[in-house]
Amino acid sequence: MNVIERLADLGITIPKPMPPVATYVPVVIAGDLVIVSGQLPAIEGKVAVTGQLGAGVTLEEGQHAARICLINVFAQLEVAVPGGLNRISRILRLGGFIAATPEFSQHATVMNGASDLAVAAFGEAGRHTRSTIGVASLPLDAAVEVEGMFWLG
Repeated sequence: MNVIERLADLGITIPKPMPPVATYVPVVIAGDLVIVSGQLPAIEGKVAVTGQLGAGVTLEEGQHAARICLINVFAQLEVAVPGGLNRISRILRLGGFIAATPEFSQHATVMNGASDLAVAAFGEAGRHTRSTIGVASLPLDAAVEVEGMFWLG
């Protein structure tokens, strides 16, 4: 079963990618490496989960936001990589940025929303290295942002 079929089994359809909100490119392909810029939890061009964890955004909403972010990373890959998502051999790294209050400490649990989807979509090839960082704010008041590095192998 390929990645698109696995995502479909999870009820996920790859959306049209959101254009950059500033001066950067969403994807760079360098040899067998693909790097995707941070993606927000946007649905149809609108950020779906805004605010800070620990100040109105629940842990479950944060996990959902991280999942949406990874779906948007996948959308960028589907468009930019010749052969789309099915060409990705391995997820190498995900980076997560969590807008949170200073007291919030469950950043890693929030990021599991993205990591669990990565494994569900790619199986063992979806297991990845990861950094998760708490920040005061994110673009467009997004609660979460996720970036990634992938191998075409």
